Amino acid sequence: MQKNLESSVIVAKFGGTSVADYSALQRCADIIQNNPAIRLVVVSAAAGVTNRLVALSKGVENEKERLQLLSEVMDIQHQISQHLSPTPELNSQLRDYLVRMALLSNQLAEQGVEAAKQDELLAFGERCSSMFLAELLRQRGHTARDFNACLAIRTDSHFGAAEARPVRISMLVREHLTPLLENYCVVTQGFIGADAADRVTTLGRGGSDLSAALFAEALRAHTLQIWTDVDGIYTCDPRQVPTARPIPEITFAEAAEMATFGAKILHPATLLPAQRAKVPVFIGCTREPEKAGTWVRNTTQKRPMCRALSVRKGQVLLTARSLNMLHARGFLAELFAILARHRISVDLITTSEVSVALTLDTTGSQSTGKALVSEALLAELAPLCDVKVEDGLALIALIGHQLSETPEVAGRVFQVIAPRNIRMISQGASPNNLCVLVQETDAAEILQALHSNFLD
Repeated sequence: MQKNLESSVIVAKFGGTSVADYSALQRCADIIQNNPAIRLVVVSAAAGVTNRLVALSKGVENEKERLQLLSEVMDIQHQISQHLSPTPELNSQLRDYLVRMALLSNQLAEQGVEAAKQDELLAFGERCSSMFLAELLRQRGHTARDFNACLAIRTDSHFGAAEARPVRISMLVREHLTPLLENYCVVTQGFIGADAADRVTTLGRGGSDLSAALFAEALRAHTLQIWTDVDGIYTCDPRQVPTARPIPEITFAEAAEMATFGAKILHPATLLPAQRAKVPVFIGCTREPEKAGTWVRNTTQKRPMCRALSVRKGQVLLTARSLNMLHARGFLAELFAILARHRISVDLITTSEVSVALTLDTTGSQSTGKALVSEALLAELAPLCDVKVEDGLALIALIGHQLSETPEVAGRVFQVIAPRNIRMISQGASPNNLCVLVQETDAAEILQALHSNFLD
């Protein structure tokens, strides 16, 4: 692939609602055909499929329940297939996928849960979506082909939340994918990859965005487009704050803060590969592609003190208390080493003389929904410290520029939320956010009050 062609490539990712049924796939195909620069398309599983596959991956022993879940997955795929007037080859491939899904579901139920088989099962949602969209594009006269993402997305072997290997991915993209882009619009799967032994892995929930960004980075793409069911990033979730409005452009730093602190429109890890490669990201709505959407860039023309609010519910606060902390060295190192062994990232942290309180980063949780605070983790912490675990909390983040250097910000925030209890405060580590941990039941009221004071 010539260098000038490579730099003009657009990578487009379509989420689950954007490929939910035949009509949705038609809208995707319209967007692709209206922009010849879109040469690589990354798709999620059809809406509802992954949740059912996750349930099956846990080993459903009740045969009636297991067959019902399989039937629901098959119905979603068959309804799309029937509208396509599929070729014998597509019918055969779909049949092979569905048979393998059923076999893996039975094995997980009868032989016990095995992480590698769980990830193989979860991958079939994306495999079906890419197969269908590639076929639809061909039927429309487009030169398109389905591509197995496992040939390029290389990861470690941590099934359920695998870590990508960007250097290896770039090499494999040049070898297996780049030559195809000369002549084809290539459709591939998000969310999945393979380890060094060619076993299927998954990148964690929301990993399709990350896959698209990894492809864009490897290709040094002109643009990464993320197509969803909303028309860009808003100043806050409109379902919780009716006065929220779209943001025309936002920096990578701000968008990363929003994604990290709960804005579900982007996966938190997505922006890292795009930012590394300086690939601008566009977020648009599949149903209304003509709308302006949101651009994420390294720099923006306007840099307001407050850009947006994010909320992340379902937070876990872990407080570790030990008199050994007093004037001691190494306590925090040991605490964090234990958390690392259980592959848990710490989000926010505050300390006192004899205790440390921290929130756990649930955004990188496993595809199978495995709980972060396990009995094994608590057992390993027990000799080190007394542990208290609290849930039912929400983390609210005010996001903007130079917040830690602007004197009136903290005072205004505390004045607005004074009637409600604050469980934790975090400011200063980043100039782009000020975070408060509150009761989940208070989150909506606090969000609306902060939005009215800072962003309306």
